[in-house]
Amino acid sequence: MKSILITGAGSGIGRATAAAFVKAGWGVALVGRRPEALEETARIIGGGLVLPADVTKADQVEAVFAEAVAAFGRLDALFNNAGRGSRPKTIDEMPIEDWQAVLDVNLTGAVLCSRAAFGQMRKQSPQGGRIINNGSISAHAPRPGSTPYTVTKHAITGLTKCLSLDGRAFGIACGQIDIGNALTEMAAPIAKGVPQADGRIMAEPTMDVDDVARAVLMMAELPLASNVQFMTVMATNMPFVGRG
Repeated sequence: MKSILITGAGSGIGRATAAAFVKAGWGVALVGRRPEALEETARIIGGGLVLPADVTKADQVEAVFAEAVAAFGRLDALFNNAGRGSRPKTIDEMPIEDWQAVLDVNLTGAVLCSRAAFGQMRKQSPQGGRIINNGSISAHAPRPGSTPYTVTKHAITGLTKCLSLDGRAFGIACGQIDIGNALTEMAAPIAKGVPQADGRIMAEPTMDVDDVARAVLMMAELPLASNVQFMTVMATNMPFVGRG
């Protein structure tokens, strides 16, 4: 049985992805800050190893990776999914606390989890595995007032490229999925109306979060000799292409 560790598994994309992997027969480690939300995920999807942790804390990250490997024997994949946004503000009005909070979760958390996964995949036998990073349409084009989120998602692209390069010698593949307007609790305001580049407030089309989950599963189930380096999955009619 293959195994995957999913961060941010207590809701949204993380929960939907965990459901897809459990259904496909994978061993799934569910990681997130809220034990109750993780337990709910496990009940809903009918499986999963509940491992509460704050991904911004190195000691907690190392502990949950060790628990996952103890349970499954190895780690075949990591889905770096944990993330958060902040209130829309221009950079001069942006509270420093907002910047730090988004940076800690979206980037430091992804780096710490990648570090733990890379180390395990490098030393296990057979060697190798796959890391999938949750980027965003914001890794390509920002929304107004989104400095913390957009900067961290651009940085995730750099992390993806570094892991891809450094992983070659150890059979570790890394890819990034850039998601646009998947309908989750976090993205619910998009369907009601969000700021556009021209100053308007406009509702945008959304997509089913289960479509994202299927895409992540497809990336993970490729043989390690093949890799989806970057994938964009988005609501077909959202204003991304041509919005400049």
